[in-house]
Amino acid sequence: MAIVLNIETATTNCSVSLSKDGETLVLKEDNSLGYSHAETLHVFIDEVFKIANLKPSEIDAVAVSKGPGSYTGLRIGVSSAKGLCFALNKPLISISTLESLAHQVNIEEGFIIPMLDARRMEVYSAIYNSNHELHREIQAEILTEESYKDLLATSKVYFIGNGVSKTKDLIQHPNAIFIEGKLPSAKEMGLLAELKYKKSDTEDVAYFEPYYLKDFVALKKKN
Repeated sequence: MAIVLNIETATTNCSVSLSKDGETLVLKEDNSLGYSHAETLHVFIDEVFKIANLKPSEIDAVAVSKGPGSYTGLRIGVSSAKGLCFALNKPLISISTLESLAHQVNIEEGFIIPMLDARRMEVYSAIYNSNHELHREIQAEILTEESYKDLLATSKVYFIGNGVSKTKDLIQHPNAIFIEGKLPSAKEMGLLAELKYKKSDTEDVAYFEPYYLKDFVALKKKN
């Protein structure tokens, strides 16, 4: 039984929600193409508290999307979450970005593959079964026409996330179902945060870092 502030900034979607007992009370997000997190995140945080008629001190925890995803987006979200935890003396809960994205898909059978776009033909992905249980751990993988062929041979496979656009051009199979236009959202974080809160599954605020999966590589600007 907890009131949790949820922060999702792993992609272009700057998303904030307040949840109570795992149910979303208020959601504010901007999924425009540009990264506006630095400008809008704290505005959204203030707005969800005002809409819910709650004070920051009334929450029980802060949950943050831990990655993988955008380096800059993750740093902004995690820094803000840690700052709030320090200021309010509240625990920090980390939520897998791909796990919360997978929870946007509800199926009775088959597999769910949430995927986030990386460079070129690479994606960050994981595989979940119809109960949202992890079937294959998170990986950075280069897509080919052979990707997921074993799963597709026997089951429906639902692909979701901004990595779908490059996947659907490669994989041509009747069992492949592509869910487009979806990004990780704080809306799905509330339930996952509640489950972790009940188990006291929290992070060390001082030492917690985002799950980047890969080292940051700075690209030089073209002349």
